[in-house]
Order: sequence, then C-alpha cells, then structure tokens
Amino acid sequence: MRLTDPPAPELIHSAYARELADATILYEGMSLADLAHVVGLAETGVVPPEASGQLLRALLSIHPRPPLDFALDPATGDLYSNRQAHLSLLTPHAAYLGAGRARREAATIAYRIAVRSRLLSLAAALMDCAGAACEQAEAHFATLFPDYTYLQPAQPTSFGHYLLTFVYPILRDLDRLRTAFVRTNASPAGSGSVNGTRLPLDRLRLAELLGFDTVIPHTRDAMWQADGPIELAALLAAALVNLDRLGEDLQVFATHEFGLVELADRHSRPSVIMPQKKNPYSLAYVRGAAGEALGTLAAMAAVGKTPSGQPDNRIFAYGVLPRALDQSIGVARLMAGVLGGLMVNVERAAERAGAGFAGATDLAEALMLETGLDYGTAHNVVGRAVRNALDAREVPPSITSEGLASAAQALIGRRLELSSTSLASAVDPAAIVASRTGPGGAARSSIAAMLAEIRLALDDHRQWRQACELRLDQAVTGLLVRAASLARPPTTPAPPEGEEHEKTMGDLLSELPDPRILRGRFPTD
Repeated sequence: MRLTDPPAPELIHSAYARELADATILYEGMSLADLAHVVGLAETGVVPPEASGQLLRALLSIHPRPPLDFALDPATGDLYSNRQAHLSLLTPHAAYLGAGRARREAATIAYRIAVRSRLLSLAAALMDCAGAACEQAEAHFATLFPDYTYLQPAQPTSFGHYLLTFVYPILRDLDRLRTAFVRTNASPAGSGSVNGTRLPLDRLRLAELLGFDTVIPHTRDAMWQADGPIELAALLAAALVNLDRLGEDLQVFATHEFGLVELADRHSRPSVIMPQKKNPYSLAYVRGAAGEALGTLAAMAAVGKTPSGQPDNRIFAYGVLPRALDQSIGVARLMAGVLGGLMVNVERAAERAGAGFAGATDLAEALMLETGLDYGTAHNVVGRAVRNALDAREVPPSITSEGLASAAQALIGRRLELSSTSLASAVDPAAIVASRTGPGGAARSSIAAMLAEIRLALDDHRQWRQACELRLDQAVTGLLVRAASLARPPTTPAPPEGEEHEKTMGDLLSELPDPRILRGRFPTD
C-alpha cells in the first residue's frame, strides 16, 4: 500500500463517518454492482472460475441486505471498503472486486440505482397528486370560487378550474422526471478509472445485467458528472415549489377570514395551548419541504463547482439526493391525501365569487360591445364607478346603472345607459364562468376537455413507469440467477486415501443445506 499510517481519528469521525451514513441507501445497489462486476470478470475469463464462483457465492450471501454480523466501521473506510473487509472473511478472493474498476464506480452505480427507483416512486406520487386534484376538479367543475391575484379579488372562476392550475405543472414535472430518468439510468460500469480499462470488460453486457438502458459513452465523464445531481435537485425544487404554491393558497383559504376550504381533521393538528385551533400542519410541512428542496439545489450546485476529477459532488450527493427524493415522495403523497380530504365551503365560495367587484372586467367588456367605447375608455368608466361605490360606503358596495352613468358623465361628458338587467347579467358570476368556453377556460366544456387531456397524459406516464419497473425487476432477477449459476462453494481438500478423521462441528455445519438455498436465493450446486 502507498500509505503507511492509518486514517486519523478526526478523518474517521468526520468524512468517513459521513460516507458510512449513506450505507443504508447505497448497500443494495453496491451489492448489485459487485455481483455484475464479478459476473463480467467471470464471463470474460479474467478471473478463474473457482475464484469468481466462490466470490459470487459470498456476494450472494450478503445480498440484498447486510447480514447480522456485518459491522460498519468508519475506521475501515466507506461502504465499499467495509464490504470488501467483510467479504475477505468469507472468501480469499475478495480482492478481485478491484480488478478493472475504482471504488467510485461501485458507489456511482449504487447511487444511480438508488436514485432511479426513487424517481419511479416520485412519478407515482406525483400522478396520485394530479389524480386527486382531477377528482376534486371534476366534483367542483361548477362550484363558483373567487380567483385572486395579489390576494385581491380578481374574477369569478370555479374551484375545479382553479385546481387544474396546479395539475399542468405536475405533468411538466413528470416530463422532466422522465428525461432525468433516462440520463440517470445510464451505466458507468466497466469504465475503469478515468481512461477506461485494459481488461476485456463488456460495458454493454454490464449495463444489461444492472438494468441500465444505455452506457455513458465517455469513461471519465461516467465517473465525475456534476450536472446530474444538479438536474435532479432542480427537478425536486420545481415539483415542490408547485405543491408549495397550492399549499400556501389553501392555507390562506382555510383561515377564518377567508373560510373557503377546510382540511380534513386527519391532515390537521391541534394547538397544545389554544383549544379552538385547527392548524393546517400538513400544508406547513409541504411549505417547509419546498424550502429545503431549494437549499438542496443550491448545495448540489455548490459542491459540483470544482475542478474536474474531484469527489466533492459525489460524497454529498450520494446521500443527500436519495433522501431529498424520499422527502419529495412523501410530500407529493401528503398533498394527494390533503386534496382527497379537502372540503369546500360552497356557499361561502359562491358569495365571495361575486364580491369585491369581481365582475368588473366583464362589465367593461359589455360597455365596449354595447356602446361602442374602446376598451380603455370602458375600463376607466368602470374603474371610476368602482371608486365612487367605495366612497359611498354602502354595504355591500356595488355598481348600479345610475352609478355607471354618472361615472361616464364625469369621464367622457355623456351618460351611458345600461339597464339594470344588462348590468346584472354582465357581472353574474355563474354567467361569467359559463362564458369562458375557449381552450383552457373555466366553462364546463373547457374543464371537461382539460380533464380528458390530463388523464390521457397520466395514463401515458403510468404505462411508462410500469414498463420501467418491469424492466428493472427483470434485470435484477436475471443478474441474481446468472450469479447463482456461476457461484461455487469453497473447496476443501479431501483427506488422503485410507485416512479418516473425526468430524468437527464445522464439518457437520458445512453439510447442512444453506438456508438461502431453501429460500430460493441461489440454486444448489
């Protein structure tokens, strides 16, 4: 070895301990990486069958989770080194794991395996969230609801139309996720160190064994990518910011002052000190998780901004991003549950949809169409009428035909006569919503068209996800079967002919069938 001194305690308890903290996340993927590597070495004849067979048997014995006697020791190093140390107790051939690859190859594969499975779980959670929103949108396509900009009354809409605001970003998140999955599910296996390896490792075969769809073309790039973690962190930030925006709205709408929606009790939390409180704790968690996702994005960009060939981005990304994915999956599932249990105060929403001069835009358009005014002038007339109504301090304030005529007289020097019937029709919330029949509008027909479009897109994403999961499951099964077919038990020399010895306890135990064989972990020899 190049080094003569053992690692310093301060290195062990900081960097090594940090790397080992990610062992649970990386273990199964690293186990698969080791199995595929030894299968590749065996198939190309680099390692003798006896050695590769015994090593594969030992690897299978500690897959997919560490056995009870597997102790992680930061003094030994990272997960790769701990696995090799344990395997050295099981077989004298453990050192072959380092043939033709660096430890970072095994860790990079493990990371990609951990991430790809979580991306598929996130896709499922986002689809559940979008599905829950669509169910509520369909149930409330005709429920009048006030729309706000700057938290000020804007125009009447329906609650169904409002909810679809957040479904289309989810569809875009799913598109981004699929693209990120393609880049994540690319194989670095067989890359050697930086410039490849002289060993005849078949990179396409290794990718197939591990369920990767493609091979990363450049061996150095395969080992040192920094943009992948940044891309994934950006995906999570975008997805959670969308859910945060919905969560922030719902938290405002659930206040006593707005009173438009109410969270189910199961998604709320009581105050310890104030008996009357029903706190929307689920939404507070969503908002906080979105903020943390933004921090993760900044962190991944920061640790990736180094000279090439540095491990900074890997050391911290290996655990941070899978955990961030786990948290995002939980947030999406939580928001799906919140939407499924959400209650809308239909009467209050209808009342607020017509309040605050929310029909003023339609009134200005009606003036334009019926009187020949240009829209700017009609806008000014209605704006003056609104101000006059507020100044009159009537409760509730409203625009009357007389008020509209007086505002026109003051602004353009002549009265505009609009009947009370025409005025009421122009500002009626239900009529306003029903008039929005264009693509993307709030009318029932437009919402129905959007729901159909969304469900088709979700079906496509669902089929893609199921196909990916099936492919990955088949690859893992195929790798385990192939490894088991090559595995061999350790050989013990036979005693000289004619000599007998009393069987030891070890001899008796070695004759028992391996319990993993009984569980189908690998076939009998």
